[in-house]
Amino acid sequence: MKPVITLEYCPKCGWLMRSAWMAQEILTTFTDDIHGVMLHPSEISGRFSVQIDGQKIFDRKEAGRFPEIKELKQLIRDVVNPEKSLGHSDKK
Repeated sequence: MKPVITLEYCPKCGWLMRSAWMAQEILTTFTDDIHGVMLHPSEISGRFSVQIDGQKIFDRKEAGRFPEIKELKQLIRDVVNPEKSLGHSDKK
């Protein structure tokens, strides 16, 4: 079974659009590698985290910032398909 990526976001903070954009980027990049992306409104104020099948790979509060999309794609790739080239978004 291919993994599911969950973006948990704070709806009170207005982060739905940011989360939807990130979901679109993830789905476009990892079409053949993932089962899907789930947007999950958090009940915890200020939360933004990314999980792959329940394993946290990014947390805004821990990092003190939002992830850049390039960084997020690299983190996801490293879990779902480490051999995948991300083209211009790849690590230098």
